[in-house]
Amino acid sequence: MDAMKLSASDQSMRMPAPIRILVFPCGTEIGLEIHQALCWSKHIELIGASSVDSNHGKFVYRHYIGGVPFIDESRFLDSFLSLIAREKIDLIFPAHDSVNLGLARVREKLSSTLIGSPLATIETCRVKSKTYALFEETIRVPKMYGRASDIDRFPVFLKPDVGEASRGVHLARSVREVEFYLASNPGLLILEYLPGKEYTVDCFTDRKGHLHFVGARERVRIQNGISVNSKAVDSEDCRDIARAISSRLTLRGAWFFQVKEGVDGGLGLLEIGPRVAGTMSLYRAMGVNFPLLTIYDALGRDVVVMVNTHENLEVDRALASRFCIDFAFRHVYVDLDDTIIVGDEVNAILIAFLYQSFGRGIRLHLLTKHRDNIWQTLDRHRLRGLFDSVTVLDEGSSKPQYIAESDAIYIDDYF
Repeated sequence: MDAMKLSASDQSMRMPAPIRILVFPCGTEIGLEIHQALCWSKHIELIGASSVDSNHGKFVYRHYIGGVPFIDESRFLDSFLSLIAREKIDLIFPAHDSVNLGLARVREKLSSTLIGSPLATIETCRVKSKTYALFEETIRVPKMYGRASDIDRFPVFLKPDVGEASRGVHLARSVREVEFYLASNPGLLILEYLPGKEYTVDCFTDRKGHLHFVGARERVRIQNGISVNSKAVDSEDCRDIARAISSRLTLRGAWFFQVKEGVDGGLGLLEIGPRVAGTMSLYRAMGVNFPLLTIYDALGRDVVVMVNTHENLEVDRALASRFCIDFAFRHVYVDLDDTIIVGDEVNAILIAFLYQSFGRGIRLHLLTKHRDNIWQTLDRHRLRGLFDSVTVLDEGSSKPQYIAESDAIYIDDYF
């Protein structure tokens, strides 16, 4: 059969333009997880924006916009509306609790679709006392004390009614300590302390109100309120709580809740988050891509969640380093032995950098004193074809003499 030629209009029908999604603010742990979950999708073009000058988003989002006014500034809305019009944004993905609430309050003024749950749900979840009041008859919630003199058991936990990332929380072991913390912040909630294991439960609900997925994970190690080590667990109690939450709140897309074991081992509700959570990446390793599911649902597409079952799945997260230099290089010279190949293994981090450079049009040059057959070695490690030039030197040669360009960098295990 002869190949069919497509007209420009037919090609646009077969190959629609990527959906332009604005992630704001993109430098939060939420924004970084959204980026990791979506950055390789050919159907999506991510635009990251932030109000904070120093943030990690500018290092990972290829299309980054800085200088956006803060959500509570008077000039925010006009500036934001201009941004989404200028960038032809299709969907807006909030990546912070305050932004989630602030944008939901102006949803009708936005020319782009705002991803997420209804305003009433976000307002309830943003204030912990409202959340506890809504569920106190259906789900176990921490006992709240009106004042220090009402406390019948220590220690107690003090936390802001509105807050995130464990900011402003305190464990108090006496009335005196409670009064000390209240003196600096009278709005703190005084709560029953739940001393046991803590869990985050990741969920996805579609636009029809169907709860597709509930996945619990133990928060093994926590830093700044973020679970940096987490293990998947199977918990029918968590599924029951998820169903109870869904019966009282209208949730849409990715959301989560946190629970903690009390003295008796029972689970008490800590908070509900109607948004993506940073460590939802654990279940992404099992095939549940929460940001992508949320986007499909926002576009009105029905989804089926297919889970790859893995026993003892665990995620551990740590700080990632990215670097920005003011030297514009167009050539990379690199050594082979003990640099690209260490022992008998390829340095995967260096190879990632070389491919990143190749993708940006930078020429790659191999400078080596390799004694074996260079092509057989490159073939054995699947490296043939990566370099624009391969130069094999004798032992007495100086490698820098073979670097002619001034806009070049040199990578070698000696440095």
